[in-house]
Amino acid sequence: MTSEVMVPVTSRVHLVGMRLPILVVVFVAFTGWSISVAVSHGPIGFLTLSLREPWAMQMLIDLGIALFIAWSWLRHDARAKGINPVPYMIGTAFLGSPVVLAYLIHRELKKPAPQPAVG
Repeated sequence: MTSEVMVPVTSRVHLVGMRLPILVVVFVAFTGWSISVAVSHGPIGFLTLSLREPWAMQMLIDLGIALFIAWSWLRHDARAKGINPVPYMIGTAFLGSPVVLAYLIHRELKKPAPQPAVG
């Protein structure tokens, strides 16, 4: 009985349906924060901080490596899903992770609706 009750909660269909709203919330919140920081400190304000503070430089380099990895994955994944990766790759180079989040939202919206299990 318990396992029958838990199936809808733990099934992949349920988890896939939850991914899009979470991505949208994170995208909106993080993009809003990023825009407010860029307006307050200038679009390249991070460079002055990273040149002054070693930890900021370390985080900037780490972010660059992480975005390069995401960029590589995005290119491959987009081609496999029939999505043009070029706008996302260019956008990621200039705007960073909000563009990767936008790609993930696009990817979720392009998925066919999951079919309920029969049986």
